[in-house]
Formats: sequence, C-alpha cells, structure tokens
Amino acid sequence: MSNRIAVYTGSFDPVTLGHLHIIHRAAALVDVLVIGIGINKDKHPLFDPDERVALVKQVTADIPSVRVETFSGLAVDFVRRCGAKVMVRGIRPMTDVAGEFTMLMANRQLDPAIETVFLMADDRFAHVSSSLLKQIAQMSDDDERLARFVPREIIPAIRKRQSENGKHS
Repeated sequence: MSNRIAVYTGSFDPVTLGHLHIIHRAAALVDVLVIGIGINKDKHPLFDPDERVALVKQVTADIPSVRVETFSGLAVDFVRRCGAKVMVRGIRPMTDVAGEFTMLMANRQLDPAIETVFLMADDRFAHVSSSLLKQIAQMSDDDERLARFVPREIIPAIRKRQSENGKHS
C-alpha cells in the first residue's frame, strides 16, 4: 500500500496558530503532509519564501510526517508533483467558504483526480489571519497579545522583521 499523501497550501506569511491547528489535524489523517508555501510575485510578503519555510519547519518539528516546500504556479500542479491526490484547505466559517468553493470547482476542472478536503477552523482560530496578526504586531509591543495568534517561537522573527522594516511602533 502506498503512503497517503496530502498537501496543505498557503502563503503562511507568517504561520499562525490557526495554520498550525489545521496542520496537526491534517497530519493525523495521512502518512505524509506536505506544506506547500506558495510564492506569489505580486504580493509583498513579510517573510521571503526561505524564511517562511524555516518558520514552518520550526513550529512543525514535532510532527515527523510533515514536509515543507515552496512552489509557484497552480496548487493542483504542485499537489500532483508531490504524488498526492488530496489537497487540504483550512476554512474559517464566515470568510473563506465562498472563495474556497470557487477554488474547489476550478481545481476540479484543472485536475479531477485531486480531491479537496476542508477542515473547519476551530472557533478559537476562526478570526485569525496573517493580515490581522500583522496589524496587531505593528500596533502592539505586547508579545503576550501576539502569542494569541502565532506560535511563540516565531515572535522574535516577527519583531526582528518589524525593526528591520522600521514598522515597529
């Protein structure tokens, strides 16, 4: 029997507690979970792709079945290159359902052999987004507040990047 491989794609800029919760849940369902960090040249990320890979690897070091890679282009092509037939998507109830459904339908047209599995965000993380936590990080020096949204171990990297960008209040 071959390994059950699933791929969870996103920008992970930076990885949030919501992402990490989905990663733990998805990893429990498959033999190998590939975290695909998308590279979108039109976006202006806080962290470059290599830094995002390092941060995700840091917070998933306790999950031996997780592999972290970058990709550009279509997610379905990346899923296929990984040898997977399952794409995992985390959704927040109020904000993601319509967009994710549209993406599911497009992905089915692009590659009908790939199934999309949605994992609903836990209510503790349903409001968490990378853009929200970037705002909180910019407006508050309180790391305890930031730790409500991101893994504690990446807070130093966020603070360092803020000071490098001159955005720390």
